[in-house]
Amino acid sequence: MNQPATKVLVIGYVWPEPRSSAAGGHMMQILQSFLDQGWDITFSSPATIGEHKADLPALGIHECAIELNSSSFDDFVCELAPDIVLFDRFMMEEQFGWRVEKYCPNALRVLETSDLQSLRDARQQRLKDYLKHDPAADDFSPLFAPALDEEFQRMADTDLAKREIAAIYRCDISLVISDVEIRLLTEHFKVPSTLLHWCPLMLDPPTAPFASFEKRAHFLSIGNFRHAPNWDAVLWMKNSVWPLIRQQLPGAQLHIYGAYTPPKATALHNPTQGFHVMNWAEDALQVLTAARICLAPLRFGAGIKGKLMDAMLCGTPNVTTPIGAEGMGGDHPWPGMIENSASALATAAVALYQDQERWTQAQEDGRRLLARRYAQDIHGPALVERLEHCRSELALHRRTNFTGSMLRHHLHKSTQYMAQWIEAKNRNV
Repeated sequence: MNQPATKVLVIGYVWPEPRSSAAGGHMMQILQSFLDQGWDITFSSPATIGEHKADLPALGIHECAIELNSSSFDDFVCELAPDIVLFDRFMMEEQFGWRVEKYCPNALRVLETSDLQSLRDARQQRLKDYLKHDPAADDFSPLFAPALDEEFQRMADTDLAKREIAAIYRCDISLVISDVEIRLLTEHFKVPSTLLHWCPLMLDPPTAPFASFEKRAHFLSIGNFRHAPNWDAVLWMKNSVWPLIRQQLPGAQLHIYGAYTPPKATALHNPTQGFHVMNWAEDALQVLTAARICLAPLRFGAGIKGKLMDAMLCGTPNVTTPIGAEGMGGDHPWPGMIENSASALATAAVALYQDQERWTQAQEDGRRLLARRYAQDIHGPALVERLEHCRSELALHRRTNFTGSMLRHHLHKSTQYMAQWIEAKNRNV
């Protein structure tokens, strides 16, 4: 007799948009790993639907809109009776974790961290402080090379870090996209490694020939404008990096693509300076394949960068910062160049743009890096195996995580009462 398919409920912070953000792409890769197992997946979210949402029903994934602070979720989750519940980012665990534990206590609770938001926010604040001290700064080496202990010191007293780390403890398994962030969590926040699983971006490495150096032209930058690190990178390019490139290559053109382009971004469009704000790319891989260099001058951020993965998929060498490359290369050669200052980034970009031999080597370095570190057929099965193993020993696994049990007891009680108060208040409005 066949066993019933494993039921998975995903509670999304947003509906996935794989062509708008790396987080959306990563969610789709996780869902594909579950589909490959024949699992029965329901994706739910309290968010409004964005214009670039993935067609989940076409993949055989059920969809259900849910409400915050509403007992309608209790009825929904009871009827669904999932075996695994995946919270997309810690805010969803805070909102719905107590309800899942109350009505589906034996469901495996999984947290998709996407990236550590508390790390990203701490780095953003550090950049603001740095610029406040030196508004004309060119070299950001002090920001790009702190020891993990220094990162911990900046994060440890923040409410955001306390909320995020607590959610990791409350879940049975947390998916972490960057091995650098796993080191930060285990070595400095002292999170047990048994609660974490390295789950990077997952894809099928390219095997076909790439478009050649001669068939490509121009520089390209891409990323969701709603994501603060991307917007900061655009401003840094506009004000510092791009003028230095144009001094050395007067005819150079930069095309900037991004989802949800705000008026403040389109206002930067200046064809006479070769600075083109292009709005959303219908096919990001197509525009990347036509470009010679991908620019990603990120001054803060966390996780790993989908734009650089896409560039490697297209055979497009990149020029970025240590923040951009963090957690991505491992011990492998970087498929491009990494620099710390606007002047060094500009010099590297011009050199790579003109040097066909170095450019071709970077292109092949990207192909090898994807194959050795990001293959879907390795990480997808490893993820499924880890979840199934945890499910098989769930009682023991939870017993060894007393800190998580204690945090669930205290937070879920307070969260439950607050949610019930809000729901009652809404009924009386």
